[in-house]
Amino acid sequence: MSSKLILYFLLVIILPNALFSQQKRLYIANDDHTDYMWTANEAKYDSAFVKMLDYSLTQIDSTKNFPSNFQARFNCDGSLWLKKYQKYRSDKQFNKLIQAIKSGHISSPLNMLVNCYGAQPTEAVIRGMYYAGQLERQYNLRFTMAGAMENNTLPLGLASLWAGSGAKYSWKGIGGYGSQMSLESREKRAHQMYRYNGLDGTGVLMKWYNYNEKTTAPLGGYAECRLNVKYKNLGDDFKHVINVLEKHCDTISPQSAYPYTIGGAFGFGHDDLDTYVLPAYINAAKNGSNKERSVRVSNEEDFFIDFEKHYPNVPAQAVSFGNEWDLLPASMNEITARMRRATEKMRSAEALATLVSLKDKNFMEATQNARDKAWESYGMYWEHNWTADGPVSRKARADWQIKTQESLTAYIDTLLNLSIKKMGSHIKVDVDPSFFVFNPLSWIRNDIADLEYKGAYPVKVIDKVSDKEVNSQLITKNGKRFLRIFAQNIPSLGYKVFVIKKGFSKVKSMAAAVENEYISNKFYKLRFSKSGVITEITDKLGNRQLIKHTDGKYANDLGTNDVNDGDKITVENPGPISVTLSAVSSKPVLHTTRITLYAESPRIDIENNIQENFGDVKTWAFSFNLNNPTTRHEELGAVLIDKLEKNGGHYANSIARYDWQTFNHFANLSENNYGITLSNLDCSFFKLGQSTINFLSEASAQINALAGGNTDKKVEDGGVVGILNQNGQKDFLYHFAISSQQGNFDAAKSMKFALEHQNPLVTGTITGVNDDFHSKSFSLLNVNNPNVLLWSIKPSEEGIENGIITRFWNFSGKEVTPEVHFSTSLRSAFQTSHIETNEKEIKLGKNSIQFKLKPFQMATFRELITKN
Repeated sequence: MSSKLILYFLLVIILPNALFSQQKRLYIANDDHTDYMWTANEAKYDSAFVKMLDYSLTQIDSTKNFPSNFQARFNCDGSLWLKKYQKYRSDKQFNKLIQAIKSGHISSPLNMLVNCYGAQPTEAVIRGMYYAGQLERQYNLRFTMAGAMENNTLPLGLASLWAGSGAKYSWKGIGGYGSQMSLESREKRAHQMYRYNGLDGTGVLMKWYNYNEKTTAPLGGYAECRLNVKYKNLGDDFKHVINVLEKHCDTISPQSAYPYTIGGAFGFGHDDLDTYVLPAYINAAKNGSNKERSVRVSNEEDFFIDFEKHYPNVPAQAVSFGNEWDLLPASMNEITARMRRATEKMRSAEALATLVSLKDKNFMEATQNARDKAWESYGMYWEHNWTADGPVSRKARADWQIKTQESLTAYIDTLLNLSIKKMGSHIKVDVDPSFFVFNPLSWIRNDIADLEYKGAYPVKVIDKVSDKEVNSQLITKNGKRFLRIFAQNIPSLGYKVFVIKKGFSKVKSMAAAVENEYISNKFYKLRFSKSGVITEITDKLGNRQLIKHTDGKYANDLGTNDVNDGDKITVENPGPISVTLSAVSSKPVLHTTRITLYAESPRIDIENNIQENFGDVKTWAFSFNLNNPTTRHEELGAVLIDKLEKNGGHYANSIARYDWQTFNHFANLSENNYGITLSNLDCSFFKLGQSTINFLSEASAQINALAGGNTDKKVEDGGVVGILNQNGQKDFLYHFAISSQQGNFDAAKSMKFALEHQNPLVTGTITGVNDDFHSKSFSLLNVNNPNVLLWSIKPSEEGIENGIITRFWNFSGKEVTPEVHFSTSLRSAFQTSHIETNEKEIKLGKNSIQFKLKPFQMATFRELITKN
């Protein structure tokens, strides 16, 4: 055979494959972009969900024999679509929807609605995806996408939370409306396809195209297939979009911003309530396909699978882009704070409910419906349209936010109260009145415990384990009387029993000395002003002054011009355990501040209560006396360094906002060998010093906790976004705590400090007749690594017979292999997703589990117990 003939046959074999490998593969996907309680109210949206899914299923049936690329597909942009369809359609119809999901013709992300995440507590993000987890287990599904649309910013730690919940892919399309960021900055992303990672190295494949509303639209927006909002000829519009997408896939230019042959344009709905355009997608795919390109009607997931297969080594990025629309829930700060307080209280409620469920497997059944509504609250409360400037009125939006919050709060309060009562019935009562003190955290604690008390006084309180008297005092809070003790050695995830006996307790000195405006204990000396401002804190152990007047403000400073403007300072509840000072001032708004020092705890507790409405932006400033400190704070699923990436921090060098940082459990400001931790329960954000939208004041020693307000105005017309004047709210609560550290920053220690402040020991009266639990003390589990904290523990969603669900977080920068010992017999254990879907079985030790955690990783497990 001649050499020419051989070459011809080789070309025949090789050329088609080579041509195919260079053919551009374009994916166009339809979703509606849900603007819940902005475009329309709940009833109208619920109806639209059902009708659009009915329509999509019909289209899927009618095109099932078409070539795969030209079959109808639809993406729900939130699992609430599925939940409403399940509610309003028959089981048969819902099963048909499930089959369409399994076949890849309908897709849905893990998130319930389009949310902003920067204001959310870490656990709230996870619980908002729990409905998707329930569907996964019931119907043998896995949801692999999650998303955060329209808002221009994105947190860092969210990547880890999504990945830990089972997500692999995400696409982000933004909007220009109401953004404080320039159009020019948003069209120069470092990467348009990248691994969006958390600090633990896990994350999702992210599609986030460059965006310029004036030049490159619709790519990069939240409706990439919508060329014209008011469209007339969809055929021409789709043709243009496909041509733009093909040009976007630039594999020729040396400096190409998108050097890939695979591209996707997702979304059509824009701000419409509903759209019915699937035939236009199918026609566009048919008409747009040729030898140079294939066009596929996409479910979005297929794009990522194809892209990941052909481009497995895209760049990775682990940075925060700050907060923008995330800030708007501060326009109803007290209602948002109640979501946060309920989330923190949930830790104790579920931990105690777990113990109760070990003895009563049906305990959780009575609250199951309320639980599901609570998870829905998490999935909906931070819905992205807090701008509240659409067809739905601000009042209607605010009322809906309150209703959503109340569903969560009611469930958590009910579960905690039922658990306390039931737990008390499982411990045998003593001859004298007795109560248990429960610790929901995973280390032994020494802390105060308050028991609501209506009995005779004086009394003395006996630790039933040591048989020794403990310090006690009587206090009054919110018009109720409590017996306060200092409880020592309360076991991890367990309790200790105390007995109340008649008689006088041993005389003890006061926990703190008060002299004029000064209060001091063995740890600190504070100067407390009539306005509630703290002007001095002396750390006696470190021999340092912690407060430095900065930019006109001290600590716990709401912005008064005269720190001595207020009523006379009063002493409340003085005793051997604690002493509280109270100040009332009308400047700048009426507020009451209480600070409490303890005899045996190096924690300064601060409680603030604003008692009138306000409409401007207010902050609680904390100005510390530190020299060029490094600030670290819990974002969500990560503890970040408050510096730009180029300076060793976690904030993006560009295309980011730097004025307000997420303020979850704590912020810590540290020099070498010294630092201060500020614990925060109620505020969602803080500003570091004089930071602005485009400037991060990295070396500042001042934290400005956002008390509430409308932080942004629309660039377009100067209009305010968010709910106005705090929706008329006149009562706001804020809880902070301060502690100093001798030594370098330790993330686990700062988090433990904050968790102890925000998770007080739980008390309950003992009423049982049997020893279902030990009559003196009990601990369900302990962890052998101090850097690994139990983040949550609860009965499985499907009941305690399906196991205990535990979530652990490694706060170390090193990989660790902790061991967790249980006091109950285990028969098997699994690592699960954060939303409780089993992933792999893990080997058991003797009633223990051992597992690896990457640096900063959070992981979730299922422990199945041996039946009693």
